[in-house]
Amino acid sequence: MTVFLILGLVGLALLAVSLIVGEVFDGILDALPGDAFSTAVVGGFVAAFGFGAAAADAAGLPLVGTLPIGIVCGLVVGWFAAWLTGLVRGGGSDATPSTGDSVGYSGQVITEIPAEGFGVVRVTVGGHVLQLNARAETAVGAGTEVHVTQVLSPTAVAVAPVWGSLD
Repeated sequence: MTVFLILGLVGLALLAVSLIVGEVFDGILDALPGDAFSTAVVGGFVAAFGFGAAAADAAGLPLVGTLPIGIVCGLVVGWFAAWLTGLVRGGGSDATPSTGDSVGYSGQVITEIPAEGFGVVRVTVGGHVLQLNARAETAVGAGTEVHVTQVLSPTAVAVAPVWGSLD
């Protein structure tokens, strides 16, 4: 049981190092596909294996039963760590969205858009609220839901009313 507990503590230490310092095995395990052997995955696997096997040993199971339990615990936590690592690495950035990012999004008219002029729309892109000048082919009243169709300039877009919300 002591060996399993030591393995669990070593795994936790490796996991803490990967959180504080970053990828320790960077470059060493690049030949292997994906993030299956990142520091976080290896640390999570070793910690779960050690603590899972120690729990099985404490329950009185023989070594033949503790090892499979430790391996299953390690695989589950290792898979979860790989999934989280991939999720974090593939996530977006904190960059402020630009006018071009608003194309395809829906928004709401704040200031009425006249037939041959500009009004103002509010569009939410990635949690950021953009307030942009807007032009439409026809007059659009305030409060109407619109869809951004084109960028006209760094501060202006073309919009079209969302079907069913014409005023």
